[in-house]
Amino acid sequence: MLTLTSFLFFTALVAVLTLWLTRGDDHKSTTGYFLAGRTLTGGYIAGSLMLTNLSTEQLVGLNGAAFTDGLAVMAWEVVAGVALALMAMVFLPRFLKSGIATIPEFLEKRFDQSTRTITTFIFVLAYTLILLPIILYTGARGLDGMLDVRGLIEPITHLSELGSLTLVIWIVGLIGSAYAIFGGLRTIAVSDTINGFGLIVGGFAIAAFGLSAIATDAGTSGILEGWRLLRDTNPERFHSMGTADTSVPFSTLFTGVLLLNLFYWCTNQQIIQRTLGAKNLAEGQRGVLLAGFMKLLGPMILVLPGIIAFHLYAKSGIHADAAYGTLVHNVLPSWMTGFFAAVMIGAILSSFNSALNATATLFSLGIYKGLIAPNAGHEAVVRSGKLFGAAVAIAAMLGAPMLMGQDSIFGYLQDMNGIYFIPLFAVILTGIFERRAAAPAANVALVFGLVAMMFGSFVFKEAITEHLHFFHYMGIVFIATCALQIALGRVWRRETAWVQVHSGDVDLTPWRFAKPAAALLLVAVISIYASFA
Repeated sequence: MLTLTSFLFFTALVAVLTLWLTRGDDHKSTTGYFLAGRTLTGGYIAGSLMLTNLSTEQLVGLNGAAFTDGLAVMAWEVVAGVALALMAMVFLPRFLKSGIATIPEFLEKRFDQSTRTITTFIFVLAYTLILLPIILYTGARGLDGMLDVRGLIEPITHLSELGSLTLVIWIVGLIGSAYAIFGGLRTIAVSDTINGFGLIVGGFAIAAFGLSAIATDAGTSGILEGWRLLRDTNPERFHSMGTADTSVPFSTLFTGVLLLNLFYWCTNQQIIQRTLGAKNLAEGQRGVLLAGFMKLLGPMILVLPGIIAFHLYAKSGIHADAAYGTLVHNVLPSWMTGFFAAVMIGAILSSFNSALNATATLFSLGIYKGLIAPNAGHEAVVRSGKLFGAAVAIAAMLGAPMLMGQDSIFGYLQDMNGIYFIPLFAVILTGIFERRAAAPAANVALVFGLVAMMFGSFVFKEAITEHLHFFHYMGIVFIATCALQIALGRVWRRETAWVQVHSGDVDLTPWRFAKPAAALLLVAVISIYASFA
């Protein structure tokens, strides 16, 4: 009862604070609703970036991967520092210069309307069919492990495991839909920042209580003693350089792992939308680089608990994706379990809200305004986004229970992400630096990349993985897509090189500490890898 009470209290507290802080926001104009009125400062950007990322597909999925593979999976966190440094110094200045609200809009400015339409449909379908269902599914699995939801409701409802999971999915989905549909981007950013603080505190607390539990099991006490026992007992799980039999061999850091991180942090609409709402370039760079340094703490929250769970529960035969929820349920005090479950709800809502808001933005500005009703006013465009967001939320809630039974939800997520991450990033990156290729070159290259990734993922994956890691295949497709776009650009060629025009929407004066902060971030990434090599 104490766990449930604290859960409800902290959940309600975040909702009340968010409503109070955003009570005067503009939710009627497209800039106000989709880009927070371009008022976001560095703190809100960093907090929202972190919590949008640190959702249950990370908490449950990445700790599950650590349960199986050990410290090597920290690649997903630490390599993000490289991607965020490049986002701050290379991509963000270009995006803000164009005054865009979506990545497809940037591609329209670089190529034409056809490229924007194709990429908009890719994003919308991917978020609806892949990302949103995974967020809801992993969130329900995590909450069930922490709060024993099935144990609470089974005597009353007599639901099966799938039935109780589905019930939690719908509850979380409905709450998240309300935030995203009625609140807009600034509401999401504010609630993210509040929950982000709680998530970091709770995440470190779980690691600390877990290490203490290891020491207690051994007849001693103390966090440091638990750390010593964990490392001495499981030395093979503390190598940063993943071996060939792990999910992230060291060589993949330079192919698939790096490329997936670059797309995710530099060009993924769900993530970067809050950076597009930055007050100015300086605030955007400050927020992005602060998020980069915070990501370096990620292994403490997203990897170490999985290794602790392996030490404590490996012999019990639990599923890897159940490891995190089991650890939280077993080591946290009752009152703090409720607090952390509330924070985790916030993390689920953050990622769900952000993906749903991004999907609505893409539809409203790219499809409704771009194709269906070009002359529609601000209120009609916003209304179309709300209605489409509601439909997408229902589709995600219906699809999420179908993910039950996946061996590794995090591995599944990366495989599915790669299908559209790789070709989209190739076309965006090539379009920025190769300025003469016309739209048909980009469109053909994009379709080629999508087809290559789909065939590789669904038809030839077994044959491919007999000879090389699938992340290397992603690297090959990336290079081939870039090369094809450049080659076709010799056939479909612009009369003059593309010149980016400053829209005047955002002050582009850079943050004076941006370069040294980005350099320090890169040095920190290398140092972390070297210390655990």
